[in-house]
Amino acid sequence: MKTTLHTEWTVADICEGFVYNELEGKGLFGMGGRLTIQPEYQRNYIYADGRRDVAVIDSVLRGYPLGVIYFVRTADGRYEVLDGQQRITSLGRFATGKLGIIDENRLPQSIGSLPAEQRALFLGTPLLIYECEGTEQEIKEWFRTINIAGVPLNQQELLNAVYSGPFVTAAKAVFSNSQNACMSKWTTYVHGAANRQDILAAALEWVSRGKTEEYMSRHRFSGDITELTAYFNSVIDWVAGVFPFVEKEMCGQPWGELYERYHLTPYDPARMAARTRELYGDPFVKNRRGVYEYLLGGEQDTKLLDVRVFDEATKRAVYARQTKEAEAKGVSNCPLCALGHDANAARVWKLAEMDADHVAAWSKGGATDIKKGNK
Repeated sequence: MKTTLHTEWTVADICEGFVYNELEGKGLFGMGGRLTIQPEYQRNYIYADGRRDVAVIDSVLRGYPLGVIYFVRTADGRYEVLDGQQRITSLGRFATGKLGIIDENRLPQSIGSLPAEQRALFLGTPLLIYECEGTEQEIKEWFRTINIAGVPLNQQELLNAVYSGPFVTAAKAVFSNSQNACMSKWTTYVHGAANRQDILAAALEWVSRGKTEEYMSRHRFSGDITELTAYFNSVIDWVAGVFPFVEKEMCGQPWGELYERYHLTPYDPARMAARTRELYGDPFVKNRRGVYEYLLGGEQDTKLLDVRVFDEATKRAVYARQTKEAEAKGVSNCPLCALGHDANAARVWKLAEMDADHVAAWSKGGATDIKKGNK
C-alpha cells in the first residue's frame, strides 16, 4: 500500500462544503465534495454526546494535536475517510454552526461567536493526514489495524467494513438509523444502540440463523434487503403477539432462536400474560429472564427459572433430623433408598452426597418450606 503525508490541509479545507445528515446523524461530504466522510465500511458517528465532540473542538482551540487521520484515494481521484471520521464530523459540525461548546468562562460559544483570532486559529489549524492507495484487501486490513485503539470497533462494525457495498448501505439505512419510527418498538426486544449496529447485528443473526458473516458475504453486492427486513419484523411481531405486554426482561432475549423453535406452536396470549404475572410474583423464581422460554416450552424445564431451593441452614437442619430418625430405625437417611432392599437400604449418606428437593414438585405447587422438604 502506498502512503503520502499531507500537512498542508487545514480544518477549513477539510470542512469546505461540509454536509451533515441530521436525520441519520452522519457526516457525508467535505473538501468541496471531494471527500466522503462516512463510507459504508465506517461506523456511525458516535461522538455526538456533548463530551467527545466538544473535546475535539477544545483540543484544536488549545493547539493540541488531534492525531493522525487517514484518507483513501479512490480510482476517480476523490477521497474517503479511512480513520478520523469522528473527529472530522465534529470539526465540520462546529465549523457549520451545528455544534456549540462551553468556553473557559462557562459561556456558550459557537463558531460565529468566537473572537476573530480564535476563529482564524480553528479554521487555519493544519491536520496530519496520510493519503493511502492500495487494493481493497490492503485497505480493509489497514482499517482493522488502525482501529484496535480508541473506541474499538465491535464485531458488526468490522463486518460492515469487510462486506461494504449495496447490501450494507441499504441495511444500515433501515437498522442503523436511530430516527427510524420502528426503533422504539425494536429496542423493546433487542438490546443495544442503532448507531453501534446492535439492531442490525440482531436482524442479521436472526435471518442467517447465526451465520451472519456467510449471509453478508452472499448478499454483499445486492441492494435488496427484503428478506432481512421481513424476517426481522416477523420475529418481532410474533413476540409481541405471544406476549402482549412489555417487561424489561424481554430485551436481549434470543428471540430469533426462540422463533425458529416455537413459532409454529399455538399459544393463548391471555394465558401467557397471566402465567407471566404469576411467575413474576412467585418468590421462588430467581430468574425472570427464563420465564419466556419456560412458557414457550410448555413449562417443562424449571431450570430456566432457577427455582430457589433450601438455604444451607435449612438443608443442614433437615439432614440432621432425617439422619437421626434413620439411624434410630436402622434405615438409610435417603427416603428413596430406605424403601429399597439393596445394599443402600441402610446406608447413611453424607450431606455433600445428597440433594435438597421438594416433597411435591415446585411445578406442581410444592413449596420451598422446611416442613415440606427432605433430602
